[in-house]
Amino acid sequence: MSIYLEQVLYDKFGFNTFKPGQKEVIELLLTKKDTLAVLPTGTGKSLCYQFIGQLVEGTVIIVSPLLSLMEDQVIQLQKKGESRVIALNSSLSFLEKQYVLNHLNDYKFILVSPETLMQKEVRQKIAQLMIALFVVDEAHCVSQWGVDFRPEYTKLDQIQEECGYPLTLALTATATKTVKKEILKQVFTHCDQVSEVVFSVNRPNIGLIVNHTTEKNEKLIFYLNQLKSKGIIYCATRKKAEILSQTIKEQTNLKTAFYHGGLSPNDRSLLQQQFVSNQLDVLCATNAFGMGIDKPDIRFVIHYDCPDSLENYVQEIGRAGRDGQPSVAILLYQKGDEYIHYYFQEESRLDRELLHAPGVYLTETQEDTLPALNEIQQKWLQGFLKKEYTIEELEKRLLRKEKERQQQLNSMLNYINEEKCRRELIQQYFSEKINETKQENCCDQCGLSFDNYKEQIVQSPEENEKSQQWEDILIRLFKE
Repeated sequence: MSIYLEQVLYDKFGFNTFKPGQKEVIELLLTKKDTLAVLPTGTGKSLCYQFIGQLVEGTVIIVSPLLSLMEDQVIQLQKKGESRVIALNSSLSFLEKQYVLNHLNDYKFILVSPETLMQKEVRQKIAQLMIALFVVDEAHCVSQWGVDFRPEYTKLDQIQEECGYPLTLALTATATKTVKKEILKQVFTHCDQVSEVVFSVNRPNIGLIVNHTTEKNEKLIFYLNQLKSKGIIYCATRKKAEILSQTIKEQTNLKTAFYHGGLSPNDRSLLQQQFVSNQLDVLCATNAFGMGIDKPDIRFVIHYDCPDSLENYVQEIGRAGRDGQPSVAILLYQKGDEYIHYYFQEESRLDRELLHAPGVYLTETQEDTLPALNEIQQKWLQGFLKKEYTIEELEKRLLRKEKERQQQLNSMLNYINEEKCRRELIQQYFSEKINETKQENCCDQCGLSFDNYKEQIVQSPEENEKSQQWEDILIRLFKE
């Protein structure tokens, strides 16, 4: 089978060799084994289900968390000559959605958000398909989100049951023991045995730097002028992303824009395409951007604000250096940056306290008399009315989530204030074995110098681009 798989890899995807973990996952799926795959960012996790789609009869359903990720996957497949692909989400107009639903059998790959997947009409149409593979992409979201945000992620087992429990694949780049346990519990409830393919989260080509500063804007502009490369700047809020984009336009010659969930689907799609095609140098974004983005030459990821967890931080810096070339992750930290997350946590607590408001959630007939509810509170109400949980059970879940978020933020602060190796701290957090041999260009606590390392970062993209051009020419010649 091995030689056959390599031949398919070359014929269908243009690659000579599999990246770490890909082949192992594909072989398990071809033998009908439900699989959890934890593969580092940049290793082409999406190829696993794309490959199966080329070999197995039936439809591949991919549950995906972000519009930008779905857009990127659609473009990837279309570039490979696959026209039978569609993203089924809120970006479709009513008429477009109705057309897609009436022609679902025409599509080989259907990318869908969990919210769209839970809609009655969509569920009925999906259940009628012959499903070759059910994929939960970025499966850590099952644990990261849920009862207090996007609760549809806790109900994927309902869809699987309606579809006759198809072969299932869960993909992620980051999963602690706790997160893996949560994924197995929620995605593979029907499975007697789940195969696991787990590789290290470590990305040795990404240098790690934390800069403690009271002059964040000045430091940001300094790094941008020195790096002169393509990169992403992550911000905690939409407003900050917009402000930084304007600052960069005023103080540098870089082409920049901002990206967040408040933009229209068309605007977000356009910005993503502009960034991938190098019409933009730098994108200032919230965490609504970048998951699985297919741009190999991102040389740096700068966090202007403190991330809320080490899991999210590792996911976000993993967007750099997907081509294997030297890249850098820089976190700008000013004392007190974490308070934005305390504010978000307080909002979550206040939402929960509404459960104790007089008369709330008592009977279905009182629904119209309830106080104004935000979106997540409305979803809690619906879950209660459908008897998915009692108020006491819901509150326990919410309290557990609040505690988890506090612990995750504390782990992020430990990373920021780490006085020893930052890379080892990350690997310990994910329960990985630490290499005895020290890595070169590891982190600022292990002697990594930005001034020296930047030379590799600035020079590598051009050299890599020339290499890719020659590779493309040779591939075309051999195919002709």
